[in-house]
Amino acid sequence: MEMLSDVTFNIQLKKHTFCNYQLKIGEKVMTLTFPQVLHLRNKINLLTTLDNIEHIISNENFVLLFIADRKHLVFLDIPTLLDLKEEISYTFSEF
Repeated sequence: MEMLSDVTFNIQLKKHTFCNYQLKIGEKVMTLTFPQVLHLRNKINLLTTLDNIEHIISNENFVLLFIADRKHLVFLDIPTLLDLKEEISYTFSEF
């Protein structure tokens, strides 16, 4: 019996086709290519270093992030940013 079968998460990154992924943040759904996912992973890893997290918390407490070659703009607070990092790292750990 699957315990989390009826739970929906706020952030989901799913493989849609061979090199296309679908990222869902809240109600916003974005289609990303594999290079765009890699670029997003690099951005998220840079934003979630200890120094950058402290800087974000001390200043504005949120991040505006362009995704998919500036097609989408998302507003991420600190918990959402950390959830996105976890979801992306989980996606790459499956390989």
